[in-house]
Amino acid sequence: MAAKIVRNPDVLWREEDEARDEVHAALEQGGDVSDVGTSLLFANGQMVVLNLLGTEIWKRCDGKSLAELIDELLAEFEVEKDILLEDVSGFLAELAGKGFIVYE
Repeated sequence: MAAKIVRNPDVLWREEDEARDEVHAALEQGGDVSDVGTSLLFANGQMVVLNLLGTEIWKRCDGKSLAELIDELLAEFEVEKDILLEDVSGFLAELAGKGFIVYE
């Protein structure tokens, strides 16, 4: 059975609606928004700013397996599965290292 990815309930977070809307508008015009933050995470004296893809990954860390998470993201983003898998795995490892997510 695949491990489930779960957000640490001690992490405070919020999605910035205005920033998210601006990113979506920029994407529609072909803009590069990879460095634009759309959510903030706070825990253990650390703050992390996530871009749109990071925010979407974070929001899906609700007990899904990595495969389920990848399938959902592939339905939403135009990216090759191998590239997405590598990027998401690296991002999740970083979040796990900071204690922001756990694998159950």
